[in-house]
Amino acid sequence: MKMKVTLVKSTAGQLKSIIATVRGLGLRRIRHTVTVQDTPEIRGMIRAAGHMLKVEEAQ
Repeated sequence: MKMKVTLVKSTAGQLKSIIATVRGLGLRRIRHTVTVQDTPEIRGMIRAAGHMLKVEEAQ
């Protein structure tokens, strides 16, 4: 299964670890969307930066 992850808030003012997590997901700017595999590692990254992301199930 795949998920679509979109960055909806700026990373300005966030902890460096959260910024690194967002970058690790492949997100570069606001409203940038990437499709990622649904793995426990990715879910952990989404949980860490979840207040800045929108997550949808990809078809």
